[in-house]
Amino acid sequence: MLADALLLSGACFVAAFCAGMAGFAFVLVGAGLLLQFLPPATTAPVLVLGSFVVQSIALKAMWYHVDWRVLRRWMLFALPGMPLGVWLLVHVPAGPMTAGVGALLVVYAGYMLARIGLRLPAPSLQGGPAADGAVGFASGILGGIGGYVGALPAMWADAQGLDKLATRGLLQPFIVFMQLLTLPALVLGGFFTREALWLSLAALPGMLAGMWLGLAAFRRLPQQGFRLVLLGLLLISGLSLLI
Repeated sequence: MLADALLLSGACFVAAFCAGMAGFAFVLVGAGLLLQFLPPATTAPVLVLGSFVVQSIALKAMWYHVDWRVLRRWMLFALPGMPLGVWLLVHVPAGPMTAGVGALLVVYAGYMLARIGLRLPAPSLQGGPAADGAVGFASGILGGIGGYVGALPAMWADAQGLDKLATRGLLQPFIVFMQLLTLPALVLGGFFTREALWLSLAALPGMLAGMWLGLAAFRRLPQQGFRLVLLGLLLISGLSLLI
């Protein structure tokens, strides 16, 4: 138990630092570190609760940068997407679906990083109700499959050329909303055992320290530095889904 607590605390510190710096990827980074050593039943409740806590605390600083029109679209279409994701998780092998999303993230992040390396201007796509709805729906499905709710919205924000404040103003409240939907499902499923709650409490200091350091790094990052961090985490997220 003590070894598990130390491992979780260290992984949550790294995950919270990444989430504090980029506004997403707590679950993806934490799962990528922990699932090599611990079973999903142990890590899932800690990571979902940790993501909710970290993003909720950091949300206050982004509140005035929220684009409510776009956020409402994401939330509205994510609602039917999440139960569909849960149904797919039960009836269809999740591997091919998550691998497909992982490949998309790897190709996108690799392409954009290559453009930066070649000093080419970043292409910028135009958003709209249909595209925002598709991103929200697909993110809801991924949330139902494994809690991977932030990767596609982060990619879509980058593809539109949004600045770092506008990007985080969309990502953080959306992730908080999605984790609010996920937590009751984990409680009803019996995942929040006494052990899970104890491990979550033990990991809390690492989460808070990582989040504080990540937010401090975010405030000092120039726009291009933030974009490099976001693309790097998208690449890591895609690779973790493929693996």
